[in-house]
Amino acid sequence: MHEDLYGTLREPVLTNLQNGVDVLIDIDTQGAATIRNCDDPMVGQALADIFIMPPDVEELRRRLMKRGTETPQQIESRLATASREMELWRDYRYTIVSGSVEEDLENVRNIMSAETFLSRRLTPH
Repeated sequence: MHEDLYGTLREPVLTNLQNGVDVLIDIDTQGAATIRNCDDPMVGQALADIFIMPPDVEELRRRLMKRGTETPQQIESRLATASREMELWRDYRYTIVSGSVEEDLENVRNIMSAETFLSRRLTPH
């Protein structure tokens, strides 16, 4: 995405999950689809994917311009990508329409907290 290549190593993720440690990964929609299609049952059982999207493309444009870290061409490229990606929100278990950073963080924390109480996560002692 955006001419950059990223990856997440599988083994550390699996090791942490086997040890009961939650793993939080910030990835794009392609990476999320790859994880959703992973054939490892432990990954499927642990997955709680969250799509965080702006209220609309114009708000995203405003936020990107306010940051001042990208050229106008980079912003337009990101907006085009975001427009396509925003159509994928239904593929995710959770969707957060972004407000402030603090609100978004609180919503993610709430989801993570709720996930810890899922009946399927209880292990017999």
